[in-house]
Amino acid sequence: MEIKATVPAQSVRYLLNAVENQGCDIAPLLSEVGLSRSEVEEAKGISVYRYGLLYQRIMQMMNDESFGILSGGRMPKGSFRMMCLCILHSKNLGQALKRCSDFYEICRGPTIKPIVVKKGRFAKVTFAPVESLEDTTNVSLDKAFDSPERVRTTLSMWHHFISWFIGRRLVLKAAYFTAARPDDVEYYQTLFQSDVKFSQHGNALVFPASYLDMPLVQNDDSLRSFLKTAPYQLLVMVDNDNSLKSRVISILGKDFSQEMLSAEEVASMLNMSVSTLRRRLTEEDTSFQQIKDECRKEAAITYINAPQLSFNEIAALMGFEEPSAFYRSFKKWTGMTPGEYRKHADYQTLN
Repeated sequence: MEIKATVPAQSVRYLLNAVENQGCDIAPLLSEVGLSRSEVEEAKGISVYRYGLLYQRIMQMMNDESFGILSGGRMPKGSFRMMCLCILHSKNLGQALKRCSDFYEICRGPTIKPIVVKKGRFAKVTFAPVESLEDTTNVSLDKAFDSPERVRTTLSMWHHFISWFIGRRLVLKAAYFTAARPDDVEYYQTLFQSDVKFSQHGNALVFPASYLDMPLVQNDDSLRSFLKTAPYQLLVMVDNDNSLKSRVISILGKDFSQEMLSAEEVASMLNMSVSTLRRRLTEEDTSFQQIKDECRKEAAITYINAPQLSFNEIAALMGFEEPSAFYRSFKKWTGMTPGEYRKHADYQTLN
């Protein structure tokens, strides 16, 4: 049983090219996650599960948890966990983001850090050189932003990282990029669900400043499960088809530990009425409930394929207060219990 959720092959190729540019052989990596070079070159998409595994293996191999995203240097294994622990008990999002920036200052590796700039009713997350560096002559933001794919991946990951911490989607006013307008503008718009501007002075996520006062809803237990599957919940990939279904999937994201958005909330984010949302989804031969079920099923299957997670942990990640309720839902989605599915998946892998 194959997972439906996929990552655009171009994103996978970008990641592998970055590894090869470091002088590393990617053949063992591909073999370890069950991919071939031809699949990567010819397929339109790769399963989110395999992409997540690939990303984890690459970060381990390179000893760099910021590999493929903006940092200007290495963040050794364990850095991301320590940063999360440093910000987990912040009083609000604004303080958490300030602590993220401070963490980059003392991490001894990155040369570029995220910063928050507040101006009037809006705030933005953007990037600046690390101030504690003794020599900043070789720190070039222009060089760091030379890859549009890396910038897009970075902003998307930060967007979903922030959303995960506050337990709801960070609704953006705009996403800014220094790169020239690309051919796949629609993909950017679908991914960020906002106005997207190119040829700007900086790369940034712009959002209402009121979000900075929001409390963090995650705790030590949810963080522990989150880290076991990272960067899965930060990879909200959608089909580049500009369909309404893809836009809804992008809004729902991959964090189901909190209560899912209602049709009314999603419709509001899309600047349309609930009746219009339902009608247009019907025209695409789907429905809001069906999309929610598909998203939760795909996430559940991805977690089941992660042997380091217990079924109780998966139930919590999926937002179920009782594991028994998760068992019933999973069997309804797949026709198997979680245990049966995991055994089946292991058998398929061995054969």
